[in-house]
Amino acid sequence: MDIVDNYGWWLLALVLIGAEMIAPGYFLLWIGIAAGAMGVITWIFPALPVLVQAVLFGLLSIAACGAYWKFVRPFAEQRDDQPLLNKRGAQLVGQRFVLVEAIVNGRGKVKVGDGAWLASGPDLPAGSEVEVVAVDGTTLSVRSV
Repeated sequence: MDIVDNYGWWLLALVLIGAEMIAPGYFLLWIGIAAGAMGVITWIFPALPVLVQAVLFGLLSIAACGAYWKFVRPFAEQRDDQPLLNKRGAQLVGQRFVLVEAIVNGRGKVKVGDGAWLASGPDLPAGSEVEVVAVDGTTLSVRSV
């Protein structure tokens, strides 16, 4: 084998890792890492037959994906410390706000920060303090405090 085989594995690694950046999902990253490892292996053992390289690449790919699945994935999917992250409406449950528009026929608006959210609940005059009890899309269900 010549030096082109060695660079071929590194080029494959770059292509696979680049494809991972375009279509993220972690799968191609680990196969790309296996291709990079094959580049190092063929650099150390340049006379390695092509069939052995292919089999070794397959085994390294399986091992890399298995290592991801067993060791990395549990940490990547762990989100228990902030279950309401990116759920702004759910974060508002239990908080108190002031009505900026009276609730008439079950509909009104409450001031949240520098904006106003739709509110549903019992008819109340503007300026009343309410507590959020639930969220339905972009509408806050409120009750009088």
